[in-house]
Amino acid sequence: MDFGRLITAMVTPFNDQGEIHWEETARLIDYLIVEQKSETLVVSGTTGESPTLSDSEKVQLFEFTVKHAAGRCKIIAGTGSNNTAHSIHLTQEAERVGADGVLLVVPYYNKPSQEGMFKHFEVIAASTKLPVMLYNVPGRTVASLTAATTLRLAQIPNIIATKECASLEHVTLIAADAPEHFRVYTGDDASGLPALAVGAHGIVSVASHVIGAEMKTMIDSFVGGDPLQAAKIHQKLFPIFKGLFECPQPLPNPVAVKYALTMRGLNVGSVRLPLIAPTEEEQVYIRGLFN
Repeated sequence: MDFGRLITAMVTPFNDQGEIHWEETARLIDYLIVEQKSETLVVSGTTGESPTLSDSEKVQLFEFTVKHAAGRCKIIAGTGSNNTAHSIHLTQEAERVGADGVLLVVPYYNKPSQEGMFKHFEVIAASTKLPVMLYNVPGRTVASLTAATTLRLAQIPNIIATKECASLEHVTLIAADAPEHFRVYTGDDASGLPALAVGAHGIVSVASHVIGAEMKTMIDSFVGGDPLQAAKIHQKLFPIFKGLFECPQPLPNPVAVKYALTMRGLNVGSVRLPLIAPTEEEQVYIRGLFN
C-alpha cells in the first residue's frame, strides 16, 4: 500500500449545532484532493477531534469519506485508543466500510510499558488485513514508543508505516534500520523537510489544509534532486507551520487550521468542547500568517 508523501490529517466539519456537516465534509474532501494535492486523508485523528466523536460518528465518517473520495486518494481511519479491545472493534469497522488503512496512536493516559505497547499493536494488527500506521506523539500521550520497539513492530507484515512526532532523532534511527516495506512519516509540519533529509518518506500534515499544494512542490523538489529549491519553499512556509500552533501562544490543534479554512471559504465550523474557538486576538494573528 502506497499512501504517498503528502497525507492530510483532516478536520471534521461541524454545523452550528455541533453535528457533523456532511455537505461540507464532501466539499472539504474535494478541496483537499484537487486543490491541496493530498494523496491520502486521515479521518478521525486528533486533528479530526477524535476524542469528541462517538463511535457511530467515526464509522459514518470512515464510510462517507471512502465513498466520496471514490479512489481519488487513500483513506486512513483513526482507530487507535488506549483500550485495545475498543481499537480492534473500530479497526474491524474501518475494514468493513472500505478504508485503505488504519492509524493507531500510542495508548495514552494509562502509560503502558514498551512490551505492553508492542502487544497492543501486535494484536490489533492481527485482527485486520488492513495496513497499519503507528502514531507516536508523546506530547499528547505521555508514553513514547521507542525506536527499538517501532523497529520490532515493523517486522509485522501489515504494520507498514509510522507517524513519528517524538523527534528527528527517532525519525533517523527508525529510517536507518527499518525493513524495505516500512515507511517513516513525520507528523510535525515544521520538521517536514529536515525529516525527509534524514530518511522520512513523507509528512502527515495539518498545514496541508491550506498550503498543501506548496508543500507538495517542496517535497517533489527534494525527492527530484533539488534540495535548494525545497529549502527555499520550506523557509517561505515555515512561519505558517509554526504560527498555526503558536498564535500568539500555544493553541490546541485543530483550532487555528479550522479558522484558516473558514478564511478560504470552507464552512467547517468551530471546534467541540473542551476546545474553544480562537479569540479575536488569535484570529488577527492567524489572518496575518497569510497576508
